Amino acid sequence: MFYDIIIIGGGASGLMAAYSAAEEARKRDEALRVCVLEKMPRPARKIMITGKGRCNFTNLKDWGAFSSHIRSGAQTVRPAWRSFPPQSVIDFFESAGLSTVVERGDRAFPTSHRASDVVDVLVRECLGQGVKIENEAEVENIEAGSRFIIKMADSTVHQCSRLIVATGGLSYPGTGSTGDAFRWAEGLGHKVTPLFPSLTALVPAGYKEKPEHSDLPHHIPRETPLTAAGRNLCGISLKNIGASLLIQGTAAGEEFGDIDFTDGGIEGPIGFQLSRKTVKAMINGSRTALLIDLKPGVTLTELTTRVKELWDEIGKDPRSARMREKERCRVLLGKLMPWELIPGFTAAHPEIITLERRGRADTKVWVNLVTIAKALKEWRFDLEGFVGWERAVVTAGGISTDEIVPKTLESRLVKGLYFCGEALDVDADTGGYNLQLAFCTGHLAGCSAATP
Repeated sequence: MFYDIIIIGGGASGLMAAYSAAEEARKRDEALRVCVLEKMPRPARKIMITGKGRCNFTNLKDWGAFSSHIRSGAQTVRPAWRSFPPQSVIDFFESAGLSTVVERGDRAFPTSHRASDVVDVLVRECLGQGVKIENEAEVENIEAGSRFIIKMADSTVHQCSRLIVATGGLSYPGTGSTGDAFRWAEGLGHKVTPLFPSLTALVPAGYKEKPEHSDLPHHIPRETPLTAAGRNLCGISLKNIGASLLIQGTAAGEEFGDIDFTDGGIEGPIGFQLSRKTVKAMINGSRTALLIDLKPGVTLTELTTRVKELWDEIGKDPRSARMREKERCRVLLGKLMPWELIPGFTAAHPEIITLERRGRADTKVWVNLVTIAKALKEWRFDLEGFVGWERAVVTAGGISTDEIVPKTLESRLVKGLYFCGEALDVDADTGGYNLQLAFCTGHLAGCSAATP
């Protein structure tokens, strides 16, 4: 089969590239044959799980603020972002009948909070422009010449004059992202920068049992069983806390917001924001740790004073008169943190209680109030690993942007070859940034491929 433009990969960037190519041709009254080759039974599987199924599909920050959340390749994707900024993405979906809403942090969602609605719009708009979408169409190899020869797993062959590679990275391989683009790009002469998981769970030391095997240094598969320490914390979410990243004992990052303890490890916005730098450091052999501040709004001195005041109040409360010191300590901690966090906190900080033996049958229990305040301000988690590609949100690294023309996303090495989305060495923070980059790079690649 011969097409004018073939897009390999039916995810966010691929579908947007297909729609944009067909729409650009329609504006010029041209009839381009555009085809999407998607190896999964249905397109856009990864969109379906974005934002826990709610699909935070863009972020409305202006370029200055938006670009500060791009961790690699910001200058390369700037023209793409300018050509199809967040408001244009919202306009695209709303013009197609999808109601949207903007929530805290400038994050845009479908009003329904159903990712499937975003997928339905993308597929419907592509088909409406005459795009052919072939599902269960797995590409084996690509050859470049006067035309691109695309050899399929079922032994059929497709040909096209312009090719857009939009197969994603390595994250969530169950959605079809298995790194095919990197193999093809290298075969066509492109460099691929080192790949590693980003926006993934960080595993504290002692949180999980030792994994039986690992395909990546410090990779701890998500299914690895939790230890008792992990079970004490799993399922707890903390809001409005601070976290600092230490690499080789030196401060390397700081965040404020929410954190989740899951069956994977430390996740949530804070965990994800710090994961990229942490994973890279681990792979390079550096020691890493997170310091969690449960009371970022007050200084240690202020918190120490408050802890002592609460302790005095508990001591004067008639309901505490018959309580032992350990029980009073639990009441104190209940005034300083969620009740469900207390077992994990006390297990991690046995030093908050001291036993003084005065004789064979005489033991005095001391509650160390200053130590409690310090632990609240600086709860240290030494990190020993991370969850890998199986649940990482995005891939860091990818096809080198040095070999891509930013204004078109065309290869500098192979004429008519374009790259977009996660296959590029471009990644960003959580919060709608990565999907925006997928949509805008797909849009630019599609428009460029359709322009003579």
